[in-house]
Amino acid sequence: MPDWTWDYEGYTAASVPLREALCTLGNGYFATRGAAPECSAGPVHYPGTYAAGCYNRLTSHVAGRQVENEDMVNLPNWLPLRFRTISDGPVQAWFSPETTTFHDHHLSLDLRSGTLERHLVYEDATGHRLHVRQLRLVHMAHPHLAALRTEFTAENFNGELEVEAFLDGMVTNAGVDRYRQLNGHHLTHVHTGTATGHTVWLRCRTSVSDIRIGMAARTVVDGPMADSSIHHRQQRATQYLRLQLTRGTRVTVDKTVALHTSHDPAISDPLQAAIDEVNRAAGFDDLLASHRAAWQRLWDRAEVDVPGEAGRILRLHLFHVLQTLSPHTADLDVGVPARGLHGEAYRGHVFWDELFVLPFLNLHFPEVSRALLEYRYRRLDQARAAAQAHGRAGAQYPWQSGSDGREETQQLHLNPHSGRWLPDHSRLQHHVGSAIAYNVVQYCETSGDTEFLHTKGVEMLLQISRFWSSSATFDEHMGCYRIRAVVGPDEYHDAYPGTELPGLDDNAYTNVTAAWVLSRTLDVLNSLPEPRKLELFDRTGLNTAELQQWDAMSRNLRIPFHDGVISQFDGYGDLKELDWADYRARYGDIRRLDRILEAEGDSVNGYQASKQADVLMLGYLFSPDELRGMFGRLGYALDEPTWRRTVDYYLARTSHGSTLSGLVHGWVLARARRAEAWTFCREALEGDIADLQGGTTGEGIHLGAMAGTLDLVQRGLTGLEARGGALRLDPVPLPELSEYGFALRYRGHWGVRLRMRRGQMEISVPVSECPPIPVQLPDRTVSIAPGETCRLKLRNT
Repeated sequence: MPDWTWDYEGYTAASVPLREALCTLGNGYFATRGAAPECSAGPVHYPGTYAAGCYNRLTSHVAGRQVENEDMVNLPNWLPLRFRTISDGPVQAWFSPETTTFHDHHLSLDLRSGTLERHLVYEDATGHRLHVRQLRLVHMAHPHLAALRTEFTAENFNGELEVEAFLDGMVTNAGVDRYRQLNGHHLTHVHTGTATGHTVWLRCRTSVSDIRIGMAARTVVDGPMADSSIHHRQQRATQYLRLQLTRGTRVTVDKTVALHTSHDPAISDPLQAAIDEVNRAAGFDDLLASHRAAWQRLWDRAEVDVPGEAGRILRLHLFHVLQTLSPHTADLDVGVPARGLHGEAYRGHVFWDELFVLPFLNLHFPEVSRALLEYRYRRLDQARAAAQAHGRAGAQYPWQSGSDGREETQQLHLNPHSGRWLPDHSRLQHHVGSAIAYNVVQYCETSGDTEFLHTKGVEMLLQISRFWSSSATFDEHMGCYRIRAVVGPDEYHDAYPGTELPGLDDNAYTNVTAAWVLSRTLDVLNSLPEPRKLELFDRTGLNTAELQQWDAMSRNLRIPFHDGVISQFDGYGDLKELDWADYRARYGDIRRLDRILEAEGDSVNGYQASKQADVLMLGYLFSPDELRGMFGRLGYALDEPTWRRTVDYYLARTSHGSTLSGLVHGWVLARARRAEAWTFCREALEGDIADLQGGTTGEGIHLGAMAGTLDLVQRGLTGLEARGGALRLDPVPLPELSEYGFALRYRGHWGVRLRMRRGQMEISVPVSECPPIPVQLPDRTVSIAPGETCRLKLRNT
């Protein structure tokens, strides 16, 4: 099944980090990188295991300062299974691809079944050849279970094989080179023990957050065995085996592991829960069957049917999205980790990436979307406290969030080019609040969940609106409201040249989305049932005067322009032009232009040069007619020539230093029917598999970009919007993706299938008791009842 497998032949140390990240297995509760079980953490391999929402806070001394960071914790390593042949001569070293002769190394990631298979042949110093086959899973039906099967076959000898299967508590957070100077010792009070003759356990806790972790492993052998014993030392629980191998005969070792933490509901003790879970677990074959069945159910709900290599990559992206955010996520108090559960980059923090993830989930797993929004709601009081601390009203959500919703953005960041630690002002990206509001509205429009909208949803919208209202000031000279001292999605620009105070004025994306939040909040408030409205007004102190102020601001926030294009921020057009050709000639890859210029003693703040889409993000979030309406409400005309000039202007001034940049540009250009759209779409597709950001994927995949490519097909190319109680569709042609299909879930309708062909769209609605779906195209509206299939001829495609 080449469309469903990703195969990696051979072995080089340089290829390992990327493969380990892309071969991560998970189930939404926890995930484990695709490291070789016989290899320990070091410069080459990094066998990390991460549980969603498991964070710990440590203090480090960096550049003469004391800094505090909260990290997603690398949990005890359940994978280890090492082995070596036993001979009459000197003791053999434990087999490892780094130190032992090997042949025919093959790794195969099976997306359909959610398994990782590995084959290789080791050859010891005496010429004995040992064939090893391993198959592992992180169970999708039973979220606390994982399993590893190892099959040993002696190819040219009879003899004994020494095997150690253990749980390892001697782990740290050390998976990102840039963080090596930071304290990474998160686990403490590590203890091990024996539950039964086949089961060992390990317990520990995080040092500050005090999350208790329990892990248990059951190891069984199918084949002749000379000896077995259990040892506990150096924070390891080890099951020792001596296998008797006969040439050509296979001996199997199955290791089944259970993981629980004190965050889990309906347990009293995570260690006892892990022991009970592993003792109840079925054998490997039965676990594999139920795991495959669970994955098939996910694929049935969410698969995107796209032919060719693009479809193969999209399937991989969907696989990793579902491993990070599965139906199990609906039972957890977690956000969207920007780098998945695949590594330690960004310290496992939650940024604005949900803006690119939830629109996809809304149409397949709305219960997961709701859980992710409830993560934000539970931290609403923390966001209100942050706003108050900064002299604002409402809720100031953090740019980086972790366990409790406080601002987790680092004070300093390391520039690897210069080796200098620099101030980090990205916490001024207050537009994250608008992203949360956007997701509330999108989720409720798609799901029809008015209960959430009228309760938790409107409360978040209200407090985010209050924040924007208190952030804007009226400029008497200009006659409009302005929002000052912020940082936009570009991230490169965090201050004006020659100034010490961080922040920029009137970032266009920030101001437009703030105006949108204010106007949509007013709409939602007007739609509330009268008793709920009275209750909300009474509890929050909301009054008519405040609503009138919001309405005025939503119509009069300043949007800067220069030379006939929308300015990224006030004064952007006054910055110097960069000699792009010169920098590309000197450096080749200039995606991280900010680091290059800083290493030269310069600053990107002085140039018209953007890291990623900023103004153009507006074309990603809003359809052309909605965007025109928003600008019109603000008193600006946004005609097609102005938008086209704006797109061209920033295309020539963007270095694409983020995996999200290719996605957004591809989306915007596709919607504008531009021939160069596919170039950016392809870059978005290949961002992680080709590691285009220069080695960063090995530290964790880019979840927002992966989900965004799926949504590019689902909503970008189809023009699909859930708005006003209808599905709106406005397909655009992309020759490289001319035929595709997907199933979606919309307002109680399960399995609605949409298929695009050249000039035609087919929509099938399964039988149900739900009302017909209104479908609006630019030139007509149709109503499709359950049990019907509608074929629509498309114009101008």
